[in-house]
Amino acid sequence: MSSLYSRSKDLSSRSRKSLSDSPPSSPSPSTKTFRQDRASRSDSSGVEPASDRLSARTSTYTRRENRLASLSKTEDDSASKDYKKLYEDALTENEKLKSRLEDSKQELTKIRSQLDRVTQKQDRMSERSTVFESEKREKEALEKRVSDMEEEFKVLTELKSDNQRLKDENGALIRVISKLSK
Repeated sequence: MSSLYSRSKDLSSRSRKSLSDSPPSSPSPSTKTFRQDRASRSDSSGVEPASDRLSARTSTYTRRENRLASLSKTEDDSASKDYKKLYEDALTENEKLKSRLEDSKQELTKIRSQLDRVTQKQDRMSERSTVFESEKREKEALEKRVSDMEEEFKVLTELKSDNQRLKDENGALIRVISKLSK
């Protein structure tokens, strides 16, 4: 029955194509022959009575269904074997994937621990570098302070020597004034 339906569907699509290709006023010759063939098939005055045609169609349909059923049975037998094999293949594949997943998890934990160690080292290094930088800044500040103190010391020694010189001059002037005043 489905073969008849598909055949009539194909024919109707062909007739639509031929009708759409040609102008509506003049049907194409293939459309005329198609209509004539269809009319002759549907004519009940043919050689075979309608009941014979129906039984022929039914027997053809039955034979076709039997053939399809036998094909599907052999396919089912081979498919069931294939399903078992596919199932076993899927199980082995799943086991392989599970083992790979476990390996990946172990590798991930190992890498994470290494990453933690490295980040801790970097933290320590950064702490050391900040400590080093702060020590460096302190050292620079101390060096600057020392250089400032050295300069102050130089100025102080110069002032002391100037002060001593002035004291000496003052003493000499006092003696000169005292000799002059006598």
